[in-house]
Amino acid sequence: MSDRFFYVTYIRAPQEGVFRALLEPEFTRRYWSGTHQECDWKVGSPWKLMIPDGRVADFGTVLAYDPPRRFMLEWRNHFLPELEAEGPSRLTVELETLGDAVRVTLVHEIDRDNSRLIAGVAQGWPMILSGLKTLLETGETFAGADKWPAG
Repeated sequence: MSDRFFYVTYIRAPQEGVFRALLEPEFTRRYWSGTHQECDWKVGSPWKLMIPDGRVADFGTVLAYDPPRRFMLEWRNHFLPELEAEGPSRLTVELETLGDAVRVTLVHEIDRDNSRLIAGVAQGWPMILSGLKTLLETGETFAGADKWPAG
């Protein structure tokens, strides 16, 4: 019993730059709805995704960290009680250079069927990664990718 979201995109940028942009607050705020991550990026360390108003959106633990190739997080939603009740999920992000581009492979999975969390991230991750791609390839992002939704 499990549910899983799998996504691949290609970004024309150096692998080290893509890896940094996935983790560092000065980048994530620009393409990930104004959020930033708080973490020291060591295996076993706590991880939090912070909403712009200071609330914790998601939290977990660093399970693997191999810059600039891969990281894995135990991920638990915090700001929606019905999703937090589903328990922890796992996010794995892998990067591989292919010519002048980087293949970004993202897998977000949970040990339960028909997860509402996975249904939610299946809506969110494509926009987040599209915002990252747009930012790194053009220096700009697009409306909707850079601001936390109102309400």
